[in-house]
Amino acid sequence: MGGRLVRRILLIISIVTMCTVVAVGGNMTLMSSNGVLMNEKVKATTYKNYNIFVDITSNKLYLKDGTKVIKTYPISAGKPLTPSPIGTWKIVSKARWNKGFGGFWMGFNVPWGKFGIHGTLEPWGIGSSVSHGCIRMYNKNIEELYKTVPIGTSVRIYGGPYGPFGERLRTIKSGQFGSDVYEIELILKEKGYFHGYVNGIYDSPLINAVNSFQKKHNMKIRDQIDTEFYNKLGINLMQ
Repeated sequence: MGGRLVRRILLIISIVTMCTVVAVGGNMTLMSSNGVLMNEKVKATTYKNYNIFVDITSNKLYLKDGTKVIKTYPISAGKPLTPSPIGTWKIVSKARWNKGFGGFWMGFNVPWGKFGIHGTLEPWGIGSSVSHGCIRMYNKNIEELYKTVPIGTSVRIYGGPYGPFGERLRTIKSGQFGSDVYEIELILKEKGYFHGYVNGIYDSPLINAVNSFQKKHNMKIRDQIDTEFYNKLGINLMQ
């Protein structure tokens, strides 16, 4: 009986010796029964509260962890006729695109078009507002950012002190789009003039709403949204 107990104890010691588990620097190192060391990474997940702030008035992109700026990148934003979408969005898609987009694409959930962050074949344009609305980066920078931030990352695009109107009130004509158009749709919808889908595009439903508003307020009927219309609507950035 004593011999069996001794053999049992020796067997347990042998198994423990052959399957030693050593914790080293966040890794679990296991000694298998054949004496081979096996590294199994058991890294604790470090949550990064990544968010992106884009200032199109200075053509800079800031990668942040919470409120702390981690890195600053130069960018190229939209031209006045094809503005970048001012507002707060989310990255809803990531893809490997062709070289014309620097190989990497991160798309936003903007309702009036396909906008996102990508690279460029025209690096000399970085630092100026020359894009069709997207945020362009140097190719090496977009690759780095693409590998850093996940889908779902918040992207705030700042265009000036007047929120969706950026730095000024522009004259808006048929076919144009942007955050200011989106805001006007919301205001006219609240006032009962706009009944279409709020998409930030100045197309037929919004033109009809604008004309109805003009008629109601004894204004000249025309399709463009100008200073007189802004004033009647109660939008005055000087206040």
